[in-house]
Amino acid sequence: MRGNPLCMELFPKLFSSCRIPGPKHDLVVHYGRPRRGPAHITVVRNYQFFQLDVYNSDGTPLTESQIHAQLLRIRSQSWKTDKEPMGILTSEHRHTWGQAYTRLLRDKINKESVRLIEKSLFTLCLDSPVMRISDENYSSRMAAQILHGGGTYSNSGNRWFDKTLQFVVGEDGSWGLLYEHATAEGPPIATLLDHVLEYCKMTDSVRAPLIPLPMPKKLYFYINSEIKWDLEMAKQNLDILINDLDIKCFNFQCFGKKFVKQLKLSPNSFVQLAIQLAYYRVHNEVCAACDIASLRMFRGGRTDYIRSPTNQMLSFIQAFDDVAVSREAKIQLLREAVNAYSLLTEQSLMGQGIDRHLLGLKLQAIENGLSVPRIFMDTAYGLATHWKLRTGQVPTNTDSVMCFGPLVPDGYAVCYNPQQDHLHFSVTAFNCCEDTNAEKLALTLERSLRDVQELFQPTV
Repeated sequence: MRGNPLCMELFPKLFSSCRIPGPKHDLVVHYGRPRRGPAHITVVRNYQFFQLDVYNSDGTPLTESQIHAQLLRIRSQSWKTDKEPMGILTSEHRHTWGQAYTRLLRDKINKESVRLIEKSLFTLCLDSPVMRISDENYSSRMAAQILHGGGTYSNSGNRWFDKTLQFVVGEDGSWGLLYEHATAEGPPIATLLDHVLEYCKMTDSVRAPLIPLPMPKKLYFYINSEIKWDLEMAKQNLDILINDLDIKCFNFQCFGKKFVKQLKLSPNSFVQLAIQLAYYRVHNEVCAACDIASLRMFRGGRTDYIRSPTNQMLSFIQAFDDVAVSREAKIQLLREAVNAYSLLTEQSLMGQGIDRHLLGLKLQAIENGLSVPRIFMDTAYGLATHWKLRTGQVPTNTDSVMCFGPLVPDGYAVCYNPQQDHLHFSVTAFNCCEDTNAEKLALTLERSLRDVQELFQPTV
């Protein structure tokens, strides 16, 4: 990135890893080993889990036709959906799931099944088709389908939300990837997806051996009255969560990265400015907002925040809809705002952000039983870290977009993937908050992007 090498420690951790719930704290476990690591994936269809070995005993991978044949066998064994959706337990509040996890693992059969899921390279979720809706809303519907499965009466039982990687493939041809955030960030996942799609273009010329493969192993669960109760509560809570999440995805086609680069401006900073303008137009205020910066130029680096609102950003936003301000003045204010944001981005990438350092100090105080420093109890600090706008750029070589939920009940999450001549966006908000509306912000963002474009290319 920017001519500098990046830490690659996250990549091997994507496979054979899982988040494990504990009574007080969660744990991320990585079962991958350089030699003799797990050789299976888990496949789940109609709420039923299967262990599918994808390597032979000599360490060679199964061929494409062998895997296809094994998936067909799983399909023939999982026609009915009369099983309990065990995966829904993983969607519960972490403390609740931690307690249910302890109860679940008391049984030997359950423990073996859970361990096989946790150790698998990844999970493949084979979903039932979802109801086809208008083309305009199809991408938003698919984002919801990949993210949570659509609810207890749809495909949510086909997930194990603690698993780092879950490839989701629907009978209607929809597909995507769901990942657990404790292990990795978006960019390594996007790189992995790009690699997968390139690899799929290669023809599989290896001939399958004639030796018959053993049947994929079905994983069983023993459900007593306690587990049954845990499941019923998890179903109710998941449906409440899903009904509360509003998702709007759209493809902005008026311009992409190429146009912004021709203006000699940073595409990411340019998009951030449009997001801030859209939020201001909807709510008539600037809020605490953060963009994500990767710290992978450092060994073991994860992320820090780039604080989007600046004085220069505010000056531009307030001037933009003011007819008394000239076009030239607005362009100057825009360039100043973009450059100020680009400088903040550079500082965060080089480890000069403030939020991770402050968080580290706060957690050290708590862990060592010290009194938390007064700055963290200050109202200003509380306001400054109540992120009403959480944004993120996850560029890929494909026409895809990442989607995630807001950080606070009265907030939004905006993720985008800038391509050369268009931009992909996902906007989420919670329905329980009367002040936020994902579709309204998305429509305002589209208009703001066009308005800013017209600043440089006024229509005749």
